[in-house]
Amino acid sequence: MQVSENASLKRFNTFGIDVKAKKLISVDTVDELKEVLKQAYAQELFILGGGSNMLLTANVDKTVLHINLKGKEILSESENEVLVKACAGENWHDFVLWTLKQDFGGIENLSLIPGNVGTAPIQNIGAYGVELKDVFEECEAVNIQTLEQKVFNNRASEFDYRNSVFKKSLKGQYIITSVTFRLTKSNHVLRTDYGAIKNALEQRKIISAKIKDVSDAVISIRQEKLPDPKLLGNSGSFFKNPVISREEFEKLQIKFPEIPSYPVNSGKVKIPAGWLIEKTGLKGYREGDAGVHKNQALVLVNYGSATGREILHLSQKVQQEVHSKFGVKLEPEVNIF
Repeated sequence: MQVSENASLKRFNTFGIDVKAKKLISVDTVDELKEVLKQAYAQELFILGGGSNMLLTANVDKTVLHINLKGKEILSESENEVLVKACAGENWHDFVLWTLKQDFGGIENLSLIPGNVGTAPIQNIGAYGVELKDVFEECEAVNIQTLEQKVFNNRASEFDYRNSVFKKSLKGQYIITSVTFRLTKSNHVLRTDYGAIKNALEQRKIISAKIKDVSDAVISIRQEKLPDPKLLGNSGSFFKNPVISREEFEKLQIKFPEIPSYPVNSGKVKIPAGWLIEKTGLKGYREGDAGVHKNQALVLVNYGSATGREILHLSQKVQQEVHSKFGVKLEPEVNIF
């Protein structure tokens, strides 16, 4: 356990926002986590994982609890499947690469997503046709008030698009300590139907793709489109792709025939938020050190010394411009504090 006062959180958030925490406690075990929770029962804690899905707009006048639990293990395996458990503090992409080395399939499409394992279920991370819920077996979590450890299976986690029970009815009540995944050992089901992956594999002249090939394709696509947070502060996709009714979409289609879409169900349609932002002319737009990325309009970036408030102001401008042009509301995917 590490404790520091008046600590900078710059290296703990991928936007690189330089705000300070009244106190920062980093825990390495579940026992340490429970000890801190027990001592801080009457306090309001700020829970911090990988810092990849947040925008900090002010100093944190609370105790910041950094979840740094590490470790991974194979729980059980059959001829075709394997259950793998990873602790919450494991870096997500490093975990994906580890599964690929074991030839375990299922999360190759989720390569290079920033953040840690423990925050992945909260957001139900997803990319290129795959979501975490597709491979999620269960997670272990500690109740912040009672210290009770509880296991949440797939159904209890109430997964939805970029959403889960941990962002809804149980928001702020539990800290995830580990996640167990059900992955394939053979007969891997590859999701290469997204155009970008298909094109990347064709360019590499790969006909019979393996899970590593899919991961490599995803990594190359993301590196081409998305900035590395270590080089340019960002939190990946800042906004959710809006889901609207088919009736609303058909009205938009009359005015904008080229508008892309993906069916959600018989009555709903998903529109790429990046396309909407790009059509407002804001791709590459910059206000001081806060900007809309030049290659991917869905990503807001910190060019150096932008404050959280400046990036928040830019995000609000993006929302206003999209709503003015299309009548569509963009919702942030990141958590704003």
